[in-house]
Amino acid sequence: MNARSIRVKLFLTFLLTTLLLVSGMYVFMRWSLDRGFNEFIKSRQQERVSALIETLSDYYAQEHDWEKLAANKQLWIQLLWQSDQRRHRPPPSLIEQAQSEPSGYWPPAMPENSMSRRYTPLQLRVMLLRADRTIIYGRADAVEKLEELEPIHYQDGIVGYLGILPGKTPSQPGELRFIEGQAKAFVWIALLMILLSAFLAWLLAYILGRPLKRITTAAKALAIGRYDVRLPVESSDELGDLARDFNELATALERSEQSKRRWVADISHELRTPLAVLHGELEALQDGIRPLTAEAVDSLLGDVMRLNRLTEDLYQLALSDQGALSYRKQTLDPMTVLQEDVTALSPEFDNRQIRLELLNRLTKAVRIHADPDRLSQLFRNLLSNSAKYTDTDGCLKIFVMKKSGSLLIEFADSAPGVPEQEIGHLFDRFYRVESSRSRHHGGAGLGLAICANIVHAHNGTITAGKSKLGGLNIRIALPLLS
Repeated sequence: MNARSIRVKLFLTFLLTTLLLVSGMYVFMRWSLDRGFNEFIKSRQQERVSALIETLSDYYAQEHDWEKLAANKQLWIQLLWQSDQRRHRPPPSLIEQAQSEPSGYWPPAMPENSMSRRYTPLQLRVMLLRADRTIIYGRADAVEKLEELEPIHYQDGIVGYLGILPGKTPSQPGELRFIEGQAKAFVWIALLMILLSAFLAWLLAYILGRPLKRITTAAKALAIGRYDVRLPVESSDELGDLARDFNELATALERSEQSKRRWVADISHELRTPLAVLHGELEALQDGIRPLTAEAVDSLLGDVMRLNRLTEDLYQLALSDQGALSYRKQTLDPMTVLQEDVTALSPEFDNRQIRLELLNRLTKAVRIHADPDRLSQLFRNLLSNSAKYTDTDGCLKIFVMKKSGSLLIEFADSAPGVPEQEIGHLFDRFYRVESSRSRHHGGAGLGLAICANIVHAHNGTITAGKSKLGGLNIRIALPLLS
């Protein structure tokens, strides 16, 4: 899925969502307008009905019966239109049509069947009935169609009823123009909102699609080995988090690539030197420059052994990096392992006239979950380093203590020390404080890297710092069993 398709999908999603909202709002507004207008027409009709009942009530108060009105259809028409404040005179054609029909027949038979029309004036939809509900003005066939009967009161009594036939009062031209204007305005507003929503949908799709496009481009660059690519972090939302995570991934891959290149270069350099020495010595023997003596064979054997140690260290480091070193962990007392290693390497310290002290500050025996062989490998590597690099007549003090649920073991030796800027690199592979130090003396620089992997495999930590004795201090923290 490319960035363009994502933008299209985002655009369509935003647009369709807005269209649904606009359509829903348009339908609701039209329904609300029609409902409000109908309520207005209904209330106005009720006002006219009330005015007509009041007019008929006043007439009955003067005449005290309906007989005079029943005999005068023109008077009935005048009373009907007199109650309408907007129109006091009936149409002349209506009077002529009504007079040509039988007395009491109402409403008149208008052309095009006006009684069946949707909009019919209120005056043409009323019937007048006596108190006993006999018809004064009306049609017998329309009595069953009456929606309601409005009583006409006089002196706390009902003197007649005003019946209303179904239909709606026609609206005034101004009212109809208002409704039509509002309907057209709603249509234009809906179209404007649709255009605005389309623009906003395109803008949002572009804004949201732009970082996705950058991420896609950067991911392709990362896939072909361009680990220096980085994404700008422009927000604090999920896209910003994604950009930050991508940058961290690129940084990690760049470091891994650099480490791999350094690793290959260092390995080739470390292997090339002993092989060059072996090659030179063998050529000297072959050409007769150097006699084949026991010393020459011992020298060749020494070079082979150093090469063997280097390859073994590389193998052990590769296994520890992959977590493939075999760890047979068990519950044990680390002091037992440490004491045995100190005893085994004491002659080496004695030969170099280095004082070795083991200071156990534990008040009682402790237990850890560890592999005794790997733990011994850790201790022996650190002891060997101190024996190799500590000056003659120096000392190595090993402190063992308990702190915050962890076992602390510190290897503090005397001079020479390590420069402050070099301490952070001591656990790097092939790293030596003095690059010119002889490999016959200093090794390949893999021992501390292997130590760090062993400690991490036991869920511990290992750090380096300056020793109060003038040399290097290595601190190991291992979790204790509760």
